[in-house]
Amino acid sequence: MTRPVLYDYFRSSACYRVRIGLNLKGVDYHMEKVNLVEGDQKGEEYRAVNPQGLVPALHVEGHPVMTQSLAILDWLDATYGDPPFLPGDKDQRVHVLAMATLIACDIHPLNNLRVLRYLRAELRCAEAAKDDWYRHWIEQGFAALEEMARPHAGAYLFGDQPTLADICLVPQLYNARRFSISVADYPTLRRADETASGHPAFAAAHPDKQESHA
Repeated sequence: MTRPVLYDYFRSSACYRVRIGLNLKGVDYHMEKVNLVEGDQKGEEYRAVNPQGLVPALHVEGHPVMTQSLAILDWLDATYGDPPFLPGDKDQRVHVLAMATLIACDIHPLNNLRVLRYLRAELRCAEAAKDDWYRHWIEQGFAALEEMARPHAGAYLFGDQPTLADICLVPQLYNARRFSISVADYPTLRRADETASGHPAFAAAHPDKQESHA
């Protein structure tokens, strides 16, 4: 059986999540680079893989091409064994899912590359206005996530084992720091990020550990 193929851009938060998930499950995969800055995602070759023109996409032999990071992570969790990405208890599960989707659905889509490009190129937003947009949604989302995480957090966002919430958190904190957003007001998030960053599966997925796509 051939190795799964991950269509990836090294700085994409969504790809970063899937790399973490693959590493946690111990899946050996091949990376196919899709350079978002150069527009590879808009070309016919990649559109044949994912008509939406977004990364990541995951191709596993014998299965349709999978898209959308949370859907891919759900498939990985259902297909491979330990460690589970979600708690077994239904009340705990919904809490972890809520934290993960807060990041993946409420924060990240408002701040990804195509949105920031649209603000600048189509709406003619000044650089300072674009930065204010980015900061506003990050700070609003992180403040809510800090409150959600605090009652149940341990070394990670939920207890002392990594979950889907941490898989989503680490890439988002990486992006916040890359754009010089202070995370000083979110001690629970910072603790979880620090713990996760020391985990081999998270460390190996870091953008700096990937081959440059430039």
